[in-house]
Amino acid sequence: MDRILNAGTSLVAVVAVLAFVASYAAVAPWWESVEGRHIMAMAVVVGALCAYAVVITVWPQAAPVLRFVRSAIVLAVAALFVQRTVLLWRAQREAREEGAG
Repeated sequence: MDRILNAGTSLVAVVAVLAFVASYAAVAPWWESVEGRHIMAMAVVVGALCAYAVVITVWPQAAPVLRFVRSAIVLAVAALFVQRTVLLWRAQREAREEGAG
C-alpha cells in the first residue's frame, strides 16, 4: 500500500510540475533573466526527482542505474540552492544600495 501511495503522490507532483513548467513557458520570457531561468530549472529538477520516485517505485529492478540518476538530481538541487543563495545575497545588496542612495 505504501508503494502505491508513494508512486501516486509522486505522480501527482510530476503532473503539477509539468503544468507549472508549461504555464510558465507559455506566459513568461523565463529565459531572459537569471531569476526566470532559476525558477524554471528548479521546477524541472523537482519534477525529475518526483519522476525518479515514480520510476523507482514501479520498477525497483532499475535501482542500480537509477541511484546514479538520483545522485545527479540531488546534486542539481544542491547547485540550485547555492545559486538561490547567491541570488538572495545580490537582491539584498541591491535593495540596501537603493535604500542608501
